[in-house]
Amino acid sequence: MPSLSLRLSTLLLALGLSACDDAPRFTQAEPGEARSGGQATVRKTDQNAFSLPSANLPPSRRVDFSVGNSFFRSPWVIAPSTTTARDGLGPLFNTNACQNCHIKDGRGHPPPPDAPNAVSMLVRLSIPDAPQYAKVIEQLGVVPEPVYGGQFQDMAIPGVIPEGKVRVDYTAVPVRFKDGTEVQLRKPTLSITQLGYGPMHPDTRFSARVAPPMIGLGLLEAIPEADLLANAAAQAKAHKGINGRPNQVWDDAQQKTVLGRFGWKAGQPNLNQQNVHAFSGDMGLTTSLKFADDCTDSQTACKQAPNGNGADGEPEVSDNILRLVLFYSRNLAVPARREVGAPQVLAGKNLFFQAGCQACHTPSFTTSATAAEPELANQVIRPYSDLLLHDMGEGLADNRSEFKASGRDWRTPPLWGIGLTQAVSGHTQFLHDGRARDLLEAVLWHGGEAKAAQQQVLSFNAEQRAALLAFLNSL
Repeated sequence: MPSLSLRLSTLLLALGLSACDDAPRFTQAEPGEARSGGQATVRKTDQNAFSLPSANLPPSRRVDFSVGNSFFRSPWVIAPSTTTARDGLGPLFNTNACQNCHIKDGRGHPPPPDAPNAVSMLVRLSIPDAPQYAKVIEQLGVVPEPVYGGQFQDMAIPGVIPEGKVRVDYTAVPVRFKDGTEVQLRKPTLSITQLGYGPMHPDTRFSARVAPPMIGLGLLEAIPEADLLANAAAQAKAHKGINGRPNQVWDDAQQKTVLGRFGWKAGQPNLNQQNVHAFSGDMGLTTSLKFADDCTDSQTACKQAPNGNGADGEPEVSDNILRLVLFYSRNLAVPARREVGAPQVLAGKNLFFQAGCQACHTPSFTTSATAAEPELANQVIRPYSDLLLHDMGEGLADNRSEFKASGRDWRTPPLWGIGLTQAVSGHTQFLHDGRARDLLEAVLWHGGEAKAAQQQVLSFNAEQRAALLAFLNSL
């Protein structure tokens, strides 16, 4: 039987990959490549693949993980309630539990046409920057819409009017491969109707965002800042049209501007603040870092509604609950890759590099020795992201800036676990607003700095496309 190297060489020739290309040639899996999360990697690949603790988390520390999981999964209730540990939902909100957006700790999706609420997709709001808002922009990164705030909330407790309804419709955008194959992309059109508090500012900017997967967040938080900055410097020095930039965002706890790494535009600096803002914006829950309900001055019923645990001067999400949810979100493990040494997967990996995708989707990092959790320290991880902002072109633009991110900028999303999206979340809808119905559509939406890579993929024949998808689905 021919060796793997011989079979792969034959396949590479069949796919048109010559030895003179600049991209590296992979003829076998790299050592440890299957363990995307280092020693924290887990082996499960079913619908619960994203819900497991780090494999190297000792039993003595799994109790906090389980308790954090319970607060992540269980619904919060309206105040006042006998359930004082979980009351205070709203008054305005998008959902009543974290798990409703991050379905099985996985990816959200845009609402179908007949959905009463958007649930796992939210809509950010802002108005154009202006000098008089300088302090607001420094701390929030945007100027919130005056009546509806920075996030549109389509649900409310009894006695409070929801902000309105969200609907997404699509038009077809045909794209043709070099071999004549045509793909129909879908371009979303966002509609906001039944406004509960009057008209919005005439220059309101909207940005639809689906909930991203929860896996590996603690490992991403543990990547040294110096390594992210070095990547940005190397990209700029290479002069190849790839110019990743770190976002610079406000840290609520430190009261200063720091590097951003979480969210679709890297608008949050760390996981704790990401969780705090999600509790506030998504569920209307207060914390010690964000103590006021997410109501604007125009929403008087919202401001007058009863608080939860905050009625006695305490936040609705106690510091202990916040700590447990942080521990849970830091330690959700990354699943192992599948068939990393299969000839078609290796051929797809070569095509991925030939197209230049790795310029933004950086394959690997080593986490810091001083990571927040000892299990996450000194791990060789393979997220396939540089966590930097890139201009992705007009096709993906939301025309809404966020701190240093422009309306065309998006943070490179990690690709680890992406091949398990169907198994975990029950769909394959990708990109920030879920417009892509599969991975190939997601690639074809790439523009701006990624335009050259997109054009390479458009030159691939059917066999090459299958190989590339085999690689992506192995991640």
